Amino acid sequence: MLLTLAGIAIFVRLGIWQLDRAAYKEHLLARFAHATDAPLIPFAQVSDTAPHHGFAHIAVHGHYLQGRAYMWDDQTIGEQVGVDVYVPFVVQGHARLVIVNLGFLPHGNSELDRRPQMPPLPAGELTLHGLYASMPPPGLKLGGDQIARQKQWPKLSTYLELSQISRDLDQRLYPGIVLLDPNPKSAYLRDWTPTFIPPARHQAYAFQWFSFAAAALVIFIVLHRRVEPPKNDRQD
Repeated sequence: MLLTLAGIAIFVRLGIWQLDRAAYKEHLLARFAHATDAPLIPFAQVSDTAPHHGFAHIAVHGHYLQGRAYMWDDQTIGEQVGVDVYVPFVVQGHARLVIVNLGFLPHGNSELDRRPQMPPLPAGELTLHGLYASMPPPGLKLGGDQIARQKQWPKLSTYLELSQISRDLDQRLYPGIVLLDPNPKSAYLRDWTPTFIPPARHQAYAFQWFSFAAAALVIFIVLHRRVEPPKNDRQD
């Protein structure tokens, strides 16, 4: 009985924890939805802190590192398949670079080269506005470090990590990336979504744990209920 009660208590506690995670993620989604409308803050205020789920709306001044770009392949927006384009940005007055996600470009018509044509990067000093966010998780790392073996720019890979880009550029990077604000005049599509487990999945996990608790209780009752012997087997 004690083991059953302990198991039920653990299952219920895990279910409540998942519900708490779902509520937290819903709060993050609400913050993310309003982040681009938030007042701009200088990049220096958040640059050295891993952004995790901060979604600070920042302004950063500097210039693009020309001739260097990375394309994260097999990305989708709606029914379109293409790449997300990442470019190093030299922050004015700082030695480290910050990686900027320019947005999504659909694949070109060529089956031999999946790299779409990039519009020219703006030259000279400029100020970028966007969200300071975490790099999306890479998922499956198939084929090893694909960008280290490439000589052609932009480099194309099925996954990207900041450590991987840092080694390739031989430069120190800031711990987050900049998701540029949407621009209807840009060739890039920018439909940013947070890269974490959605609230609905946490709610499904919670239902699963509560089901385990209910199943444990039912099994205990079934196995320990008293079964009356048949009348013919009863002794006077």
